Amino acid sequence: MQNKTYTVRDLPIEERPRERLQKVGVNNLSTQELLALIIEKGGRGQTVLTLAQNLLAHFGNLQNIKTANLEELKKVKGIGFATACKIQAAFKLGEKAELNNTKLGEKIEGPESVFNLLKNEIGNKKKESFYILSLTTRNNLISVDKVSTGTLSASLAHPREVFLPAIKNSASSVIVVHNHPSGDPQPSEDDLNITKRLTEAGKILGINVVDHIIVSRTNYFSFKDKGLI
Repeated sequence: MQNKTYTVRDLPIEERPRERLQKVGVNNLSTQELLALIIEKGGRGQTVLTLAQNLLAHFGNLQNIKTANLEELKKVKGIGFATACKIQAAFKLGEKAELNNTKLGEKIEGPESVFNLLKNEIGNKKKESFYILSLTTRNNLISVDKVSTGTLSASLAHPREVFLPAIKNSASSVIVVHNHPSGDPQPSEDDLNITKRLTEAGKILGINVVDHIIVSRTNYFSFKDKGLI
């Protein structure tokens, strides 16, 4: 029996995640049950609920599961390539849903609204990611575009790539945003230099760089607020 691969049908009906969801609603499912729904089937000698619990125990919390790469997820016994892909996709959908809470066309009031918009998207990333917000003349949001993903310590932000979405969207101005995986949003020397380059490039293109905002897990740094832009 230890080598048997368990499926959801091996669980009592009252413990099956899908039946539980139908009976009590998704809001009343445990984290273990929600993960089990994504995983769908257990491994050798373990039910899907046991596998979900092992996944939680291995990483400690949902945030660590969210930021794990495919190879890290596959280290959990019973999590194969296909299941690891589904787990990553589920978290990414959640991020996109959160990002879309700020509707295109809404006015960006200041750096705090940008922080609230992107903190769940990039605040916990292990690598720096560079985004650009394209705005109208009244600071209404046209689009949010990911420009690049850098290394653990440096973003890749060439003016050509940064301004391309703004040019395509006929934006009047932009806000550039990137994260610091270290958790410290204070700008580095590279950040200061990049900001200067982008501001100068924006003047040539006739696109105003309104702000450069560095996002961490819990707070942010605004170049505009500090008089650096």
